[in-house]
Amino acid sequence: MEVVLGSPLIPPLKRRLDAGEFLSLNSLADAGKPFVVALLAQISNRPVLVVTDGLKSQEAFFNDLQTFLPGAQFYPAWETLPHEDKLPQADTIADRLKTLSKLDAPVTVASVQALMQRTFSGSQLTALKFSLALGQRLDLQDFSDRLTALGYQPEFQVNERGDLAVRGGIVDFFPLDRDLPVRVELAGDEIESIRSFDPVTQQSQDKLESLTVTPAGELGLLKKSVEATTPLVDLLPRNALLVLNEPDDLLIAADQYARQIPAGDRFFVPWQHTLVAGLTTVQLTEAIALDPPDNYLNLRLTSLDAFRPLDTHASVPELAETIRRQFFEQMERWLADGYRLHVLCSTAGEQQRFEELWREHAPDRMVSATLGYLSRGFLWSDAKLAVITDSEIFGRYKPARPRQKLHATSSPVADWTELEPGDYVVHIQHGIGKYLGLKLLEVSGTRQEALAIEYANEARLYVPVDQAHLVSKYIGAGKRAPKLHEIGGTLWQRQKFSAERAIMDLASELLEIHAARATLEGHAFQPDTTWQREFEAAFPYDETPDQLTSIEEMKADMEAKKPMDRLVCGDVGYGKTEVAIRAAFKAVMDGMQVAVLCPTTVLAEQHWNTFRERMAGYPITVEMLSRFRTPAESKKVVKLLAEGGVDIVIGTHRLLSADVLFKNLGLVVIDEEQRFGVLHKEKFKQLRKLVDVMTLSATPIPRTLYMALTGARDMSTIDTPPVDRLPVETIIAPYDERLIKQAIQREINRGGQVYFLHNRVKTIDAVADRLRTLMDNAAEITIDIGHGQMSDDELETVMHRFVKGHTDVLVCTTIIESGLDIPNANTIIIDRADRFGLADLYQLRGRV
Repeated sequence: MEVVLGSPLIPPLKRRLDAGEFLSLNSLADAGKPFVVALLAQISNRPVLVVTDGLKSQEAFFNDLQTFLPGAQFYPAWETLPHEDKLPQADTIADRLKTLSKLDAPVTVASVQALMQRTFSGSQLTALKFSLALGQRLDLQDFSDRLTALGYQPEFQVNERGDLAVRGGIVDFFPLDRDLPVRVELAGDEIESIRSFDPVTQQSQDKLESLTVTPAGELGLLKKSVEATTPLVDLLPRNALLVLNEPDDLLIAADQYARQIPAGDRFFVPWQHTLVAGLTTVQLTEAIALDPPDNYLNLRLTSLDAFRPLDTHASVPELAETIRRQFFEQMERWLADGYRLHVLCSTAGEQQRFEELWREHAPDRMVSATLGYLSRGFLWSDAKLAVITDSEIFGRYKPARPRQKLHATSSPVADWTELEPGDYVVHIQHGIGKYLGLKLLEVSGTRQEALAIEYANEARLYVPVDQAHLVSKYIGAGKRAPKLHEIGGTLWQRQKFSAERAIMDLASELLEIHAARATLEGHAFQPDTTWQREFEAAFPYDETPDQLTSIEEMKADMEAKKPMDRLVCGDVGYGKTEVAIRAAFKAVMDGMQVAVLCPTTVLAEQHWNTFRERMAGYPITVEMLSRFRTPAESKKVVKLLAEGGVDIVIGTHRLLSADVLFKNLGLVVIDEEQRFGVLHKEKFKQLRKLVDVMTLSATPIPRTLYMALTGARDMSTIDTPPVDRLPVETIIAPYDERLIKQAIQREINRGGQVYFLHNRVKTIDAVADRLRTLMDNAAEITIDIGHGQMSDDELETVMHRFVKGHTDVLVCTTIIESGLDIPNANTIIIDRADRFGLADLYQLRGRV
């Protein structure tokens, strides 16, 4: 920041800000705007409010801004509307309340929708807070009632933000603005201890001397209040700067949002009214004014012409190196012209890799990199400043990094606590029953919790929680509800016996495959190289514990002489692909080729893009074989595979064709094996005798899963959801077009996409037309149709549009169960859920 303070543009900029003039800063590339905002906050020494046109642009701006100004605040909009029955997410309210408690923060980033929403007045918020301290006298019932009045929800045990639990003289509650819940212990009517605790283990953590208790809600409390509310701009200090990012875009976004608000809604204020708060206004635009007015100041911050080895097809490593060398030569010219170069890398691995590459290129010119996140680099010629990121150095666009939210540590999803009343379950001794929920029983004078399960003839079984490992969720293969077994009956025993006989029938096949694997010596891969460690350090997300365990298990298998046969299970979006990517990189580093088999062309292309982006910057050739490639391109890939000119090939069953030969195949990754045909699976059996095989699956077929569970195949499970992944919320309601419209509009408002499942091909077109009529702003919402009776090319085109984000709502059948990871598709609306089997509903629920 200090390097630009000597620029001749700074004094006139400061004078205009001090004078309170309206100011337009033009010719600003998006990449440089957060830097300029941090500069405005520093030279003016005033709080700054930045307004963007929506959640995605708000998060992108905020993430980049934190590199220059770590103390920035994030003020999001409610993802619901007040007239809806649903309340906003706890994290949304937590961010808003945190901002309200720090109105003098250097910079606050808000969306235009958030500024149109009213919130607590200053006096309301003050009245809602209260303090606790050790030794303070406190009436337990009054304390509990006060927390409930603040929006805390009574629960048996505190798990989520906003929960409240009272047991004897202990009060547990989870404030929205804290990372961990709080436990207050009373001795009589006096506070004996205040501690934070882990919501998973329930064990106490840090001791606290005092605590300020904040509300656990906002909109819900505002609905109950008759007091006047206010928009955020009216709460800011009067000397604050109001920064409008692309004002024309803000007007469009505000107009679209206003059309969803009922006339006279007391929780909203028109966008124009938020601009008359008397704050000094600065607008940021990328355009260059042709006839600049007096309030115009041209800063000329431009995006960098970056090293870009990726195009629509994989780049030849030699070409990538040439382009990178040209970019490094440009960096040398900037240094010669007196520019200050600031290089930012997201990870220590990328930082080390850049410095290694730079030393090879220009050993006499010292350029070091620092750790920091920035989506893109920019150039400010007048200040002789070049900010360079790993996007430019390694030629890959980083995925939009999720903003770090206030989530507590999540417990694994594969747990009895995930059961819902009405779920079908299997008890290892008694068979299939229906789960009714937790019941509190008194046994021999002791109260304990038990799982209540209903069996045939309305018989009930109560399983103590400490024996819950005997109960698992029923996942059937058909669409019918299963028949309940009788307690003490013979049906379950007969079915178990039949299953055991079927397992014995598999013995010869398993013995043949695994005897061959045991006698044939496979390739033992070498331990990790320096590049492997650098490559893994460049992963843009935090690995989950289950991911790390799966990766270590995979490496141990690959370094052994016996061919690997490992099944990796985990929900969509839980990180199975990253395990495969690291395995592929390890194989290539040892001179072996890798084949990745996918059931659909769209999934193959998604993997192709992911593998290329992760491996950009390394001399690894990644190619694809599918219908998305021309015959000439496919012929070239097949030729290069046989010659060893392709390191990793990703494709559909085309990879199993007789003409596809490998020079040195060492690893095969099979994604969703159950979606391949019988003939393909016979080929897989042969592969398992010869090379290392890794199978990825979110929903393995029972036979594959059983082989893994019985030890015939090795299995890794990824149960831990990624950091900041919100829990799945399921709402069951009668068909209501009002609710459907609200759900779709809510998802579109936050920049997401929607699956609308209708499992009848005959009427799916009529349903899509009805949705277009229902959404009265249909011109702005794109609705598409996908089902299994469409031609392959047509269906792939539809799915391709959805993956690329060009479709807002996909009206479809269960064809979406294809393993695709579409981060923006966060809502599934299931039309006539009774037409879907339990297995279908369970799998679909795991997608969002």
